Amino acid sequence: MGFDILALIVPIILILVVVVIFLSFVPLGLWISAISAGVKVSIFSLVGMRLRRVRADKIIRPLIKAQKAGMNVNANQLESHLLSGGRVDNVVDALIAAHRANLDLSFERAAAIDLAGRNVFEAVRMSVTPKIIETPWISAVAIDGIEVKVIAKVTVRANLGRLVGGAGEETIIARVGEGIVTTVGSSRSHKSVLENPDLISRTVLAKGLDSGTAFEILSIDIADVDIGRNIGAHLQIQQAEADKQIAQAKAEERRATAIAMEQEMKAEVERMKAKVVEAEAQVPMAMADALRSGNLGVMDYYKFQNVQADTKMKTNFADTDLTGVLHKEPPKDQK
Repeated sequence: MGFDILALIVPIILILVVVVIFLSFVPLGLWISAISAGVKVSIFSLVGMRLRRVRADKIIRPLIKAQKAGMNVNANQLESHLLSGGRVDNVVDALIAAHRANLDLSFERAAAIDLAGRNVFEAVRMSVTPKIIETPWISAVAIDGIEVKVIAKVTVRANLGRLVGGAGEETIIARVGEGIVTTVGSSRSHKSVLENPDLISRTVLAKGLDSGTAFEILSIDIADVDIGRNIGAHLQIQQAEADKQIAQAKAEERRATAIAMEQEMKAEVERMKAKVVEAEAQVPMAMADALRSGNLGVMDYYKFQNVQADTKMKTNFADTDLTGVLHKEPPKDQK
């Protein structure tokens, strides 16, 4: 009896194990949902996804959504995009939105946009509803030297054909800023910019700034215009200050040169004095040689000494200040 019960339980346990293993590999509930939604997918396809470590719900649910929206998308395309690192659900939402808006967007282009790192669903939405990009304060200087500050609002629409490889919003802002600086810089007066701010919009818009970008510029509107500093006067002041410093530096250089030349001349005078002293020192030696050789007699030497003494006395007398002696008043009792 016990053997019969055991023979009955073992097959049941084996059947349960097989069912558990089967359900662990096959998402039966997901397969039933796909069949009920009219999506043709086989059990073996789901098993293959599990073996390839692909989450079947990330393929089947977007596939159901695409089939219900009338999109011609198959499971192999979605699985290939998922294995490539793409966002399948985002791509399917973008395809449905483009289909509803009557935009020409294929699965291959949508997948390429998604793999390029862009949000393809947001791009489709931006194609339907344009986006407004507001620039920061852009500073430009008119010809009269007055600074003009401008804020612009750029209305753009995503260009699905240029999303892959096209420049982003930063390029649009930079190009608009460049156009504003060029337009204001070519104006003769800042007053003309204040009077006709739409001139900036027309001029910048005519430059075709959306070339090579992922957007199409619809309009450029000037939101605010403000007057800044007088850059021309400020530059003139800086130039005058620079000229002053240069002049002072040159004057200081000439002064230093003059001082150096003065010191050189003093040194030259001292050198010449040294030569005179050296030459004067040769006179006694020459006289001694003359006395020894007999060319100069003793009486001639004494006469020379007397002439020197007489000359020295006359020199001292000439250098004496006799003004006080000559103009000295006599005593009062002698008047």
